[in-house]
Amino acid sequence: MRVEDKRNLFVEDVFTYRASKDGKVFLAWRGKQVKILKGEAAADFIEKVAGLDRRSAQLLMARVTGNFKRGNERG
Repeated sequence: MRVEDKRNLFVEDVFTYRASKDGKVFLAWRGKQVKILKGEAAADFIEKVAGLDRRSAQLLMARVTGNFKRGNERG
């Protein structure tokens, strides 16, 4: 599955993530927490994001959070 940034929303780093010691991953959009991954989902995310460049990581986080699919998001 190829993911593209047709609207150039990810020129900036709008998504960030933080992994905790207990295996959870906290995803944030512009500093606001939007999703928590646990267990296998968190491990899969960490594995995938480790080998990505900055822009690809942004696209992965957008896909994982489910945001930026409809085109009505505000910047």
